[in-house]
Amino acid sequence: MGLVFLGIAALIWLAFLRGLDPEMTTTMRLYPGGSKVVVEDWQFNTLGALQILAFACAVLGAYQLARGFGKRTGLALSLIGGMFVFAFLSWAASGGMLNLAGMLRIMFVRSVPLTLGALSGILCERSGVVNIAIEGMMLTAAMIGTIVGSVSNLWVGLLSAVIAGGLLGLFHAILAIKYRTDQIISGTVINIFAVGITSFISAKFMQRYPQINDPGVFSPYEIPLLGQIPFLGPVLFRHNIFVYAMMFFVILLTFMLFKTRWGLRLRSVGEHPKAADTLGIDVFKTRYMAVILGGMMAGFAGAYFTLGSVGRFDQVMTSGRGFIALAAMIFGNWTPLGAMVAGLLFGFSDSLAASLAVLRVKIPSEFLLMTPYVITMLALAGVVGRGQMPAADGTPYDKE
Repeated sequence: MGLVFLGIAALIWLAFLRGLDPEMTTTMRLYPGGSKVVVEDWQFNTLGALQILAFACAVLGAYQLARGFGKRTGLALSLIGGMFVFAFLSWAASGGMLNLAGMLRIMFVRSVPLTLGALSGILCERSGVVNIAIEGMMLTAAMIGTIVGSVSNLWVGLLSAVIAGGLLGLFHAILAIKYRTDQIISGTVINIFAVGITSFISAKFMQRYPQINDPGVFSPYEIPLLGQIPFLGPVLFRHNIFVYAMMFFVILLTFMLFKTRWGLRLRSVGEHPKAADTLGIDVFKTRYMAVILGGMMAGFAGAYFTLGSVGRFDQVMTSGRGFIALAAMIFGNWTPLGAMVAGLLFGFSDSLAASLAVLRVKIPSEFLLMTPYVITMLALAGVVGRGQMPAADGTPYDKE
């Protein structure tokens, strides 16, 4: 790992510093707009900033080789990664301007369906049921929420999307728990069904009758006082209900899973169902509850695509976000906070690709979009730390 740190320092020095004009400056805009508190732009010498970042990475690498960070190696790697990203942004925006606040704001918005989808997976897999049907649940909920929201109102549409996700969760639970169907197969069935039925309804009805494909979107709401905090206010506290709900659910689920008796029982069912059954915990009931709640969470995530973003439904509009959410769940080590960090990483990748396209950086956007997947593979390979999945995950329980 020390050699990795030193390699990153060398990369900053060789790739970004060579041939850079000493007089070149980088301007970071710290005001995304929409706030009464205007923050002045941050301008700094690009060469000097890159030299400092390269030196700091080299110092951390040398310390890792000499003494090691021990259990804090993952934190040091995160710090190194952050410095490398900032060095890259400084180099890409040298001689120009990058709206840093706007990019971070978009990062939070793009991370919403991924984080909520990952929370759905955590609820299911912490109880011992693998759920790869998150993609199908999100897609179906997006369509149902659009149709119901168009003929009624946004709140009813949101509720219908959550119920649709919960019903698919119940179907998955019946197949996986009662009939002990292979959970990967049952999840795949739901995904195939969702793509087929939503594409059929969209082509036959929603395109022909556009009035049922126009629900509108939830408007952004600024939290009083917090929304006026310089820099952080517009980035964190001027969003619609989905961003705030994401933060709330991460906090709530973290507390419920690790600080309550309910969470202890849920995790025990996913770790050692036979021992939990011996202690009087109803394994089947607990798993049903978890999978249905996971489906409802996936339904809420699906509603974001239509009611929280574009205001209409298009075929296969989730574009594999449910599978990316599963990767975020694994990257976050089956914890809500870790899943949110992973979701933010994926959201930052999307935001970064869009920003660099505006700056006309001569790097294909596909390489930028690869970044979170590469990091995920490194994490799964044990570079950051091996994930610890629930011991009984994916194993049907047969009560003796």
